[in-house]
This record gives sequence, C-alpha cells and structure tokens, in this order.
Amino acid sequence: MDKTEAYKAKYQEEDAVGWMAIDEALNEVYGQLEPRHYGPANGLHYAAGGQDPIDGISIYDHAGEPPHLHLISYGMSELYYAPEKANEEFSKWGFEFTCRLLPFAEDEGDPFWLVHVFNNLARYVYQSGRWFEENQFIPAKGPVRLNTDTAIVGFVTALDPELGRIQTAHGEVSFIQLYGVTQKELDDLLANASTDYVAAFIAKVKETNPLLITDLTRTDNN
Repeated sequence: MDKTEAYKAKYQEEDAVGWMAIDEALNEVYGQLEPRHYGPANGLHYAAGGQDPIDGISIYDHAGEPPHLHLISYGMSELYYAPEKANEEFSKWGFEFTCRLLPFAEDEGDPFWLVHVFNNLARYVYQSGRWFEENQFIPAKGPVRLNTDTAIVGFVTALDPELGRIQTAHGEVSFIQLYGVTQKELDDLLANASTDYVAAFIAKVKETNPLLITDLTRTDNN
C-alpha cells in the first residue's frame, strides 16, 4: 500500500520527521532529561561542503550503574521531510550510531574524540556505500582515542540494549552501538571472523556489562 499520501497528510514540509522519531525513542529512556547536543564543525553540513556527515550528536548523562555518557548520532537515517521515502524498508542507511562511555579524566568534559569517530565512520559509509550492522568489528589501527595510553584499539557493533530498533515514517532504524575492544580481543575476533562469533563475544560481555559500556582504562586483565 502506498503510504505517500498519508505521509503528506500527517507531516508538514518543515517537520524533521526522522529526527522526531529518534527523539521519541530517546524520550522513552530519558524522559525530560536534556542532552548536550553538538552539530557539524563550523555549522556546515557535509552536503553543503562541510567535513562532518552527521547532522548532530546528542550526549546524555545516563544515571545507570555505573553512571556513564550515552552518545547518539543523527544523520545516518533520513531526518527531514521526505514523502518520497515513505515506502522504504530502511530509513536512508538504516541505522544511527550510539556509544556508552565511562567518563575519562583526560576528556575534561564531553568526549569529542568520539564525536570524531562517529563522523569518520560516517564518512566511510558515504564513500564506500557500506553500512554498519550489529555483530561486526572495526579495527582502529591504534588507540581509539588518539595519543592516549589505552588498550582499547577497536570496536564491535551491537544493537543498543535500550534503544534497539524503531520503525519510522521513512523505514526501519537500528541503533548500532560501538563497544571498545582490546588488541587481544580484536585478534581473537579477526581469527574467528563471523557474525556468530562476534555475537557470542558480545553476549559474554553483557553477562557483566549489560549496557556494553566502554571503559578506556580497561585492559585484558579487567
């Protein structure tokens, strides 16, 4: 059934339809808690010649155990009024990035290095045409936070434990969370490269770390 006319009847051209869908999912978790939100560098979007493909990143102070920062991207899915997208199975690339991070003293506030990671991965998607899904791994070829004494040198991807997947007016969006891994873990994943193996690794981590919170001070011994 063509959903275009129903879409036009429900939304106005000024509505950020996909953005509102992400906000609704976040409201389910955070209620009225306000995030800190960061737009593209210099305020210039990628499509207008800017460097950052992601339209914005919100950072919430999650009060769970342990308390941590929760970052969510806006821009890998279709954000704005687009009736021609009303019949799509997936919204644009079909996902948004998330990451949960224990506060790290050297950040002296919000982890802008992780904002750069999100944008670097987004550039890869736009340039390669390959999107991210759960149960993949991403070598960083060095510390994920540059010039930092950390054993975390890559990520695995998982479905965000709280946000999961949502259906939007533009199609499905999965919240794909990055979880930081050590070189030993990454080598093991590389040696057994399969989505099932990554899924088993993530399931094991969740036994003691159910929200998959990245800790830059973690080593293979903790």
